[in-house]
Amino acid sequence: MTGFHEGTHPMNDSETPDAHETPDAPEGIRLQKVLAAAGVASRRVVEQYIVEGRIRVNGQTVMELGRRIDPENDKVDVDGTAIQLDVSKRYVMLNKPTGVVSSMRDENDRPDLRRFTEDYEERLYNVGRLDAETSGLLILTNDGELAHVLAHPSFGVTKVYIAKVEGTVTAQTIAKLTKGIELEDGEIAADKARLLDTSRDSSLVELTLHSGRNRIVRRMLAAVGHPVSELVRRQFGPLHLGTLPAGKTRELSKIELGALLTLSRRDSGVAEAPGEQENE
Repeated sequence: MTGFHEGTHPMNDSETPDAHETPDAPEGIRLQKVLAAAGVASRRVVEQYIVEGRIRVNGQTVMELGRRIDPENDKVDVDGTAIQLDVSKRYVMLNKPTGVVSSMRDENDRPDLRRFTEDYEERLYNVGRLDAETSGLLILTNDGELAHVLAHPSFGVTKVYIAKVEGTVTAQTIAKLTKGIELEDGEIAADKARLLDTSRDSSLVELTLHSGRNRIVRRMLAAVGHPVSELVRRQFGPLHLGTLPAGKTRELSKIELGALLTLSRRDSGVAEAPGEQENE
């Protein structure tokens, strides 16, 4: 962005907000005002953050207190964590139960996601999909830009699944999953694989991967001789399902949202996601 740089009015603590400051003002809105409205901190604390060099706009550290921005287009991060300036956006975590399709309206009249979104005023959509018989973490949002970025196969968000499979899984099988196996649509390797529990009849396996290929976990485990009987997604990028019961929703915390937005902006270079995929 240009036009919101040095030379704008220096601001002191006693200065009151300008009456003409609106989103349509050509010179933009003071950064302190925008971040206070977004719930980051009070204006006075935001000014302290600016002085300490902790705030960036479009990847550039802000050094002047009079900085103005365009909240609709500028990207802001504090201490490397992306900030959502649009307070109308909503971000919800759902623990999708089995038997529900990842759609807002199913053409075959199967149970869909509408039952989980009807209590929210905003029109929410799912980010990506889980098979009907797969349970676990699904994000619902009215942020179309974020949904598009995170769901795109090329983006490669890290996901963690726990699968209950048939038979006794060995250490050799776990090694095979991370080394790579050949499927009908090409080779695939898990970023991580861990055997959590095993018995004569079944085993629990944790798989971490970033592939967006269809039914990939089920196909991988079937290919090594252990068909999946139950599958749950426990993690999506920086988000963890935790103790959220099946069929329940909750809004993301500010920390979770910041981590998710930071991840979504990773490829643009505006904000880097600290350690998101370094250890995969």
